[in-house]
Amino acid sequence: MQIRNFSIIAHIDHGKSTLADRMLEVTKTVEARKMKEQVLDSMDLERERGITIKMQPVRMVYRSPASPADEYEFNLIDTPGHIDFSYEVSRALQAVEGVLLLVDSTQGIQAQTLTTLQMAKDLGLTIIPVLTKTDVPHSRPDEVGEEVIRLLGCTREDMMLVSGKTGAGVPELLEAIRLRIPPPTPSKLDTYRGLIFDFQYSNHRGIIVFMRVFDGEVKKGDVLRFAASKRTFTALEVGVVKPEEMPVASLGAGEIGYIVTGLKEPGVAGVGDTLMREKGTADPLVGYQLAKPVVWSSIFPDNQDDFTQLRQALDRLQLSDSSLSYEEESSGVLGRGFRCGFLGMLHMEIITERLRREFNIDIIVTAPSISYEVTWSDGKVENIYAANRFPEHGQNVTVREPWILGQIILPPDYMGNIMTLLYEHEGSVIDTEVFKDGRTLLAIEMPLRELMRGFFDRLKNASSGYASLSYEIAEMRSATVTKLEVLVAEETVPAFSRVVGIARAEIDAKAITEKLFNTLPKQQFPVKIQAKVMGKIIATKKISAVRKDVTAHLYGGDVSRKNKLRDKQKKGKAKALEFGKVHIPSEVFMKMMRE
Repeated sequence: MQIRNFSIIAHIDHGKSTLADRMLEVTKTVEARKMKEQVLDSMDLERERGITIKMQPVRMVYRSPASPADEYEFNLIDTPGHIDFSYEVSRALQAVEGVLLLVDSTQGIQAQTLTTLQMAKDLGLTIIPVLTKTDVPHSRPDEVGEEVIRLLGCTREDMMLVSGKTGAGVPELLEAIRLRIPPPTPSKLDTYRGLIFDFQYSNHRGIIVFMRVFDGEVKKGDVLRFAASKRTFTALEVGVVKPEEMPVASLGAGEIGYIVTGLKEPGVAGVGDTLMREKGTADPLVGYQLAKPVVWSSIFPDNQDDFTQLRQALDRLQLSDSSLSYEEESSGVLGRGFRCGFLGMLHMEIITERLRREFNIDIIVTAPSISYEVTWSDGKVENIYAANRFPEHGQNVTVREPWILGQIILPPDYMGNIMTLLYEHEGSVIDTEVFKDGRTLLAIEMPLRELMRGFFDRLKNASSGYASLSYEIAEMRSATVTKLEVLVAEETVPAFSRVVGIARAEIDAKAITEKLFNTLPKQQFPVKIQAKVMGKIIATKKISAVRKDVTAHLYGGDVSRKNKLRDKQKKGKAKALEFGKVHIPSEVFMKMMRE
């Protein structure tokens, strides 16, 4: 049987999963009665948001109308479209020989399309341009086709027009895959080597790795090891995904499938790692990297009795997501919790939502932050990602922060809004390019901390949803940042501390004191809320005390009786102001964290 391995790359929400559904239908991989939307998106979150989060391979058997006697094995890897998962996408692309570049004919080329396309070009993959949603009335196949032709240097005849909704053009696309995408190159070694592009966890079978066989063959009972973690195991089952898992006798060079490891410990499997024989002497496949967290946030259980359950839940999530990292931490106010590292804001949203849904834990999530590189006066270099550990004002230190290089594609009408937005977020434009349809590509740079400050949402608002953004972490640069501390009743509350840009320090200080003023319940004594930056208090709000009418039960009689009770109340409040402690309910923390 001849093999074709390919992937679909596209901007988020351009119809990858819908097109995959039609391919499964046309090749009769899924029976009509079992067909449903987003077959390859198995998580509830994927279906609700209409996005792909986890990689999903599927094998289809294709018979060409040109030669019905020949069977072709089509292996498709459905990849996520969001920037947070770009490393996983790059490993999936290394496992295939060709890609379908899917472009929405109503929207044209978007920023993420360019990023993923560059990965495919760097790997030397065959690229088939595909225009989708051609059945929609406002489709612009001619204009968008011109953009793609200029981008790829292809001809109009190379382009495929399809509709994922109606299935039009899908049979022709399958034939193009057969003819244009090359078969896998023959195995160079006799011994087995496989590239892991994804894995998941099963309670009964442990970690299940999805991999592409590059050399040799693998079968049930083989003793294998992970190149990076050095952990060995015996393959309990070898199989392919159709899209249900189906055991097979063996997988040979060029094939894509899964291996059941039986391992039930985190940290052994990793995307991009190489699987090989236990005694194999071959070198691992190139390209493996450890996942580097970009965004940090603390997660605390709302009820401290759930701490152990939260730890177990994070352990469980890490078994199917090696890019999640965490360590235990303690807060005087919120109790014990975990400092977690994520690939980006979407990754953070997904993990916290899964903790709430799948493990039924009420959690408090602190505001996201990034990691700063601090060089102390003695030359020691430390990465600091918690605001309460950031150097105090006046300490002799050098601070550097990560910057990003990004691409924004937007219609010309919104240029003024976007330029204002970039100025507010310390960003700058380093290059521009105008497409034939009038849209502009802006190459930008900005500090990563500013990207985390709601830049995605504000970009969508400023462009009425038309602008798209793609970015990559570029380099470390000198940071103009400082620690913002919040004092309640003249006591610092570490959970509210954050690292902010000096230029925005006063605005952020006023915003956080105002928000806390409106959120914190009144106490028995007046409470002062202050924001402190660089050793100075730069914003203050005062919550007045709860006032109870202590004379309400009296009627008639001498006024001195009422005055005596009021004097007693005044002394009590003065004593409370001197010795009283402010109780901050957990709901206040939750409201403050949700920014």
